[in-house]
Amino acid sequence: MDWQGQKLVEQVMQILLLISGVVAVVVGYATESFRTMMLIYAGGVVLATLITVPNWPFYNNHPLKWLDPSEAEKHPKPQVVAVASKKKFSKK
Repeated sequence: MDWQGQKLVEQVMQILLLISGVVAVVVGYATESFRTMMLIYAGGVVLATLITVPNWPFYNNHPLKWLDPSEAEKHPKPQVVAVASKKKFSKK
């Protein structure tokens, strides 16, 4: 899954959960049934899971072009430089 696909998945998941939550509360309030509300919300969670978890082809529309390994060896990795910090202690 590419970066744009991950962004799309996140947006779709949030929208589906929000809509199912609102519908669940409204129907649960109208029918005065907590059980109905929870079942509707659980159905929304299952639907969101089925749409967002599998790696569907429409989440792969913008593939990344990776650097060729032979090209990567020409450019050395940056070296990590450790910097020691001095802490000041106050005398009481």
